[in-house]
Amino acid sequence: MPALLLVVPLGACSFNPDREVTPTPPPHISTTATITATITANTAGTSTATSISTAIATATAMPAAATGTTVPALATPTPAPVVQASPTAVAGKPVEVPVTVTPDPDALYSGVRGCRPPDQWQAGPDSIGDPFYPQLGNSGYDTFHYTIDLSADLDSGVITATTTIQAKATQDLRSFNLDLQGLNIAAITVNGASARYNHTGSELTVTPATALKSGDQFTVVVSYSGVPGAVRMEGDPVTMGWNRYAGGVYVASEPAGAHNWYPVNDHPCDKATYTFIVTVPQPYVVAANGTLVGTKDNGTTTTYVWEAHDPMASYLATINIGDFERFEQPGPDGLLIRNYFPRALVGRLAGEFEPTARMIEYFNSIFGPFPFEAYGVVVVDADLGYALETQTLSLFGLGIENSSGDASEVVAHELAHQWFGDSSSLKTWKDLWLNEGFATYAQLLWLEHTRGRAALHEQVQQMYSYITRGNYPPPGDPPPDDLFNPSVYLRGGLTLHALRLQVGDDAFFRILRTYADRFKYGNANTQDFIAVAEEVSGKDLSAFFDAWLYRQALPPLPGVPSLPEGRLP
Repeated sequence: MPALLLVVPLGACSFNPDREVTPTPPPHISTTATITATITANTAGTSTATSISTAIATATAMPAAATGTTVPALATPTPAPVVQASPTAVAGKPVEVPVTVTPDPDALYSGVRGCRPPDQWQAGPDSIGDPFYPQLGNSGYDTFHYTIDLSADLDSGVITATTTIQAKATQDLRSFNLDLQGLNIAAITVNGASARYNHTGSELTVTPATALKSGDQFTVVVSYSGVPGAVRMEGDPVTMGWNRYAGGVYVASEPAGAHNWYPVNDHPCDKATYTFIVTVPQPYVVAANGTLVGTKDNGTTTTYVWEAHDPMASYLATINIGDFERFEQPGPDGLLIRNYFPRALVGRLAGEFEPTARMIEYFNSIFGPFPFEAYGVVVVDADLGYALETQTLSLFGLGIENSSGDASEVVAHELAHQWFGDSSSLKTWKDLWLNEGFATYAQLLWLEHTRGRAALHEQVQQMYSYITRGNYPPPGDPPPDDLFNPSVYLRGGLTLHALRLQVGDDAFFRILRTYADRFKYGNANTQDFIAVAEEVSGKDLSAFFDAWLYRQALPPLPGVPSLPEGRLP
């Protein structure tokens, strides 16, 4: 969920060919080997097969996978290998027995299941394997570009669209799945040929006219229409996806609203680049991710073309339609900063976001260079109650003017997500603290930068007291039905402050820069971050992270007492 509009906001795997951040697993789950076994008994009444199976149970195997990758030795394979032959055996004589060995995939691949390319099945699985949201995402292919050509009728709410998906098969496929909910499909083609499909709930199963081979690049074109329906997920209190309001449309999809307005592999593990071609009635304006590359006046409608050239998770894709005025700021190092405000409120809102360029310059110095081609915000003419870090164009509602305390902290929070959450993204939603804890601590770093260490210390005290008094789960193990709970934000941020005190400022900021760079445009989990922290600091931090991320009791924080009457600032 995004950042709620508080001073301490409670709110908000890539298959990138240029930057692979996880090892490549063997492509087959099973392989064949020959084991030499000595039959120690072949008495009457005991079958040869049974004797061979017994012998195999005490043998060792080192079979080679199809790619030449060596799988671990299996001294006692579980389940027992399948005996493919039953040669006549003589007690005490060695025999060669071909067997099928099924190693544990997790022993062969260090990544989590949610970001592991699938096994060699003929039908692409309808899940990418996220433990919290197993219905999200699909396996068997890697998307690398979406072109969404969409017309919106603001009166009826109907969208008419064609989404073109460019992808690569990661296994042999006779069919594959996309996520799409509640819209009516007119036609689907794969590589220009009509494809059969079955649409049940949010699962769209596509069967190409010609089966796809592993490694094939292919193009899927889905034409569809309808009124996008509301999407709610367990643990998320807001309506996701395509949302209409009196003045237009906004799209906010964390964690799983993208599939209510376009067909998609709806999980952060499959990032892609995007083209948005959006036609709206005049005088509406369209703001989307990336850069505006063209407009076309059609008489009564206008078509806007936006290009997002950097890999993006599906939940960060956004289209906003309203009576906007574009407001630009000069950014550091020539970065384009373009904001979209309701036309009548430009004068009032421009001041709220004026610090953005200075924030980017500061975050560049501590996190590394801004990872995307542009930045800015869109403010919709509705009170959302939250903000969201939609990539390159963070989404805000009118509540930004009425937030308790300093709105600049919420602005800093969503900006920091561009490094932590958008560029380096989650492998599974269980590790949400890597997004929200980092963005929360980033807003405290901005507070320290602008107001001094005393202001930081006061805020840390308030956060610590708040968490002390609440019965919140540890941030590394949030419950699926309360994923966006305060601990993920506040205790996640406190974990980073405690780490800073543990390793010192020099090592701490090198950890942040190394992590942001190593997983740029990719995906990470908590263990990846811990590995970076230990590598950079040279310390064993396992006990530290276990206490802060996984234990119910809040560890003591040096110099920070638990305030008996603490409050959220």
